[in-house]
Amino acid sequence: MVSRLTDSELYGHLWGTPEARAIFEERARLQSWLDVLAALAAAQAEMGIVPAEAAVAIERGARVELLDLGFVAEETRRTGHSTLGLIRGLERVLPEEARGWVYHGATVQDVTDTWAALAMRRVSRIVWRDLRAVEGSLLDLAARHRDTPMAGRTHGQPGALITFGFKAAGWADEVRRHLDRLREGGPRWFVGQLGGAVGTLGFFGEQGPELRRRFCARLGLSDPGISWTSARDRLAEFALVLAMVAQTLARIGNEVYQLQREEIGELVEPASPEQVGSITMPHKRNPERAEHLV
Repeated sequence: MVSRLTDSELYGHLWGTPEARAIFEERARLQSWLDVLAALAAAQAEMGIVPAEAAVAIERGARVELLDLGFVAEETRRTGHSTLGLIRGLERVLPEEARGWVYHGATVQDVTDTWAALAMRRVSRIVWRDLRAVEGSLLDLAARHRDTPMAGRTHGQPGALITFGFKAAGWADEVRRHLDRLREGGPRWFVGQLGGAVGTLGFFGEQGPELRRRFCARLGLSDPGISWTSARDRLAEFALVLAMVAQTLARIGNEVYQLQREEIGELVEPASPEQVGSITMPHKRNPERAEHLV
């Protein structure tokens, strides 16, 4: 049973996309955690910390479809630990000699924070692609309507003449700044995490920094240079940029919504012949798309 609007078969398309939701779907998240464990074992094997045969077995076994997820869930409930159930579930599908090398020297946040960086990177790529498309559409509108006159308003009241192209160009400029932020922030956000107990890499001795570098490289992430176990600024900054993107789109949506009011009538959003504005007032054409942006 679906309990979240974002997962609704009826309304989910209004609040997200299957592509974005798939990043946070439970099996996908578990697979990403397994990918992190496999990358750690492979990097450790390169440096002689873990037997090569064990690392190969871990990489082969780290597939969510091979695990008994019922067992994983039961172990998670029984132990009260967020990742121990998954680790034991993985160990069950491995040869006995490889089991003790899973999660070797790591701690929970090495897995979950690294997954968060991977998830942010995937989200960022989707947002970047879609914002580029939005920017292109807005620039096209700006060019096509550079001479289309409309009222310029302040405090909601007509002030002086502008063009719709001018307005669309302003929207495009704001979107471009968000694209710049996404590009500039990537090196700060998309970094791995490996610190072990209390984040010092002490378990690995002098091999620690190089192991972290290799571990991150295997996942296509940058080396943070130092553990960020307690630092949440990366996550907060990324969330802030997404909030700014959402605010811009809501602002554009609100302007389009307001300019479709019957007494203004400067804009009309596209609608299919099947779209219904009101059941009881069939003459209405409601600005549904702009409304949902707001």
